Amino acid sequence: MSAEQLKKISNVDQKKLAREAAIKSMVLLKNKNQTLPLSKQIKSVAVIGSDATEGRLGGYSGPGNGVVTILQGLQKRTGIKVNYAIGADRNDKEWVVVPADNLKSVTGKKGLSAFYFKNINLSGKPLLKIGLDGNDGFRLYVNNQLLIDRWEKKTYSTELVDFNAEKNKSYPIRIEFKESTGNAHIRLIWDLGVTKGWEKQIEEAVEVAKQSDVAIIVAGIHEGEFQDRAFLSLPGHQEELINRVSAVGKPVVVILVGGSAITMNNWLNKVNAVIDIWYPGEEGGHALADVLFGDASPAGRLPITFPLHEAQLPLVYNHKPTGRGDDYHNLSGLPLFPFGYGLTYTTFAYSNMQVSKSAIKKTEQAQVYFELQNTGKYASDEVVQLYIKDDLATVARPVLELKGFQRVHLKPGERK
Repeated sequence: MSAEQLKKISNVDQKKLAREAAIKSMVLLKNKNQTLPLSKQIKSVAVIGSDATEGRLGGYSGPGNGVVTILQGLQKRTGIKVNYAIGADRNDKEWVVVPADNLKSVTGKKGLSAFYFKNINLSGKPLLKIGLDGNDGFRLYVNNQLLIDRWEKKTYSTELVDFNAEKNKSYPIRIEFKESTGNAHIRLIWDLGVTKGWEKQIEEAVEVAKQSDVAIIVAGIHEGEFQDRAFLSLPGHQEELINRVSAVGKPVVVILVGGSAITMNNWLNKVNAVIDIWYPGEEGGHALADVLFGDASPAGRLPITFPLHEAQLPLVYNHKPTGRGDDYHNLSGLPLFPFGYGLTYTTFAYSNMQVSKSAIKKTEQAQVYFELQNTGKYASDEVVQLYIKDDLATVARPVLELKGFQRVHLKPGERK
């Protein structure tokens, strides 16, 4: 990066714009009993979660320039004591890949020697000889003893068995693997070095919450190219973290970090407020602090639908008529949060709505007029959204269509 480019992205005005963009993108999903903005009487907050310190910017973003994490943004608020605990992270695996340093091939090099065949019988001359990394039918021999035998073709799976290894002793390892349809994956794994202390970390987070006036839990998801999510719930032990901290009895605000929908059935009713901040960028920490303490009112709206459960998917607001009811036998067909949803710190009133024409021709237009008033006590934006439905179409049309929206800023009592 050239000096001129670095100067531009470090410019104060650019940072100000990044902060404003982050504020405008945040979506307030829940705010029970006006928990937010935080009262000026609050003197201490517990900040919990690994995402509070990571400052993630999303895929293909690069490292950023002067990234302000959520924890840093809150720590810079004067008069507020910030107590931090990691609580739980996004990791849900109880194993790690065995490092090459712990393996020695028959040639004396690090790793395992690998022989690749053109068939699933492991017969004939191997194609090549190479070090190993890397799903379907597999067998594991250690010390010439068969420990895992899953040679039949099944889905992707993980198997761990107990093995009593003596210190300073080497053991021969043989892995046999077959895959007949491509997309092959096999990895040698163990649980050595896996952090088993998530229970203790959650207990520490509970204690931090007890010592604070309010708990802010920053929870995130893992996603990316070739890393689609089969489950939309929070990964790792983050849901347990939210439930345990909520049981303390202090107000709990959950901050969601990620670029897609998240299911919340296991914890939503136990927390006071929820804000989805997506990937808020370099100034995300400052922007969230502004929103939490009322320097700005969140007014973003969901650009996607949040389902109650993965079984509802695909779930879109503008689907064609299906000829069936919305509900399942054992689940609602309606979303957790619909497309276009979002709360603010204030209230708005719509009145005197009029349409310029009662009927229009193909080449004509109609205008919708109304009066909008901020009836609350906070200045805020309102995102006015116009949806239409064609009741008499000769071809199938969506049950609802967004045809226009406008973001309007109003001070308390102001009308437009």
